[in-house]
Amino acid sequence: MNIRLKRKYLYYLNFKIKCAIGKKGLTKNKQEGDLKTPKGIFKLKKVFYRRDRIKFFKSRIKKYYIKKNIGWCDDPNSEHYNREIKFPFKGSAERFWRKDNIYDLIIILNYNFNPTIKNRGSAIFLHICKKNYEPTKGCIAINKKDMINLIINIKKNTKIII
Repeated sequence: MNIRLKRKYLYYLNFKIKCAIGKKGLTKNKQEGDLKTPKGIFKLKKVFYRRDRIKFFKSRIKKYYIKKNIGWCDDPNSEHYNREIKFPFKGSAERFWRKDNIYDLIIILNYNFNPTIKNRGSAIFLHICKKNYEPTKGCIAINKKDMINLIINIKKNTKIII
C-alpha cells in the first residue's frame, strides 16, 4: 500500500494526515529553489531522527540518528548535490541538527537520484511541520505524532505518490 498526497492530506491505510507542501504548490518540472513540491512516485529511502528528542520507535525502513555534523547538499555546483554530507562543508547544505524541531524526524524521498540532475531540486523530504502547517520549500511536512505513527506503519516497499 502506498501513501497518496491529495489536497494537502496524506492517505495511508486508514490514516488521513494533514500536511504542508511547497509554498508554490506542486510541479512535474521541479527546479532548485522554486519552492514547489515535485510530483511523482518516490521510494522512502532512509529515516533520520534526533535521538535526544525522539524516543525509540520501530521502523521497517533503515533509521539513522542525526549527529551535529550531518546535512544534505543543496548546491547544484557541488559533486555532492542532493546527497548526505558532513560538516564542515564548503558548498550550500541543509543542516539536520537544528534548534527548531522540523528535522527531528526526516524521511528521505528518492527524488532526483540515479542519476542526480543538477538544478532539478534537492533535499526533498517528509519531515515535521512548523506551527499552523506553514508551507515548505518543497518538502512535505506533517506533525510529529502523525510522523511517528506513519513510520511505524509503513513497509519497506511503501512509496509516496505526489
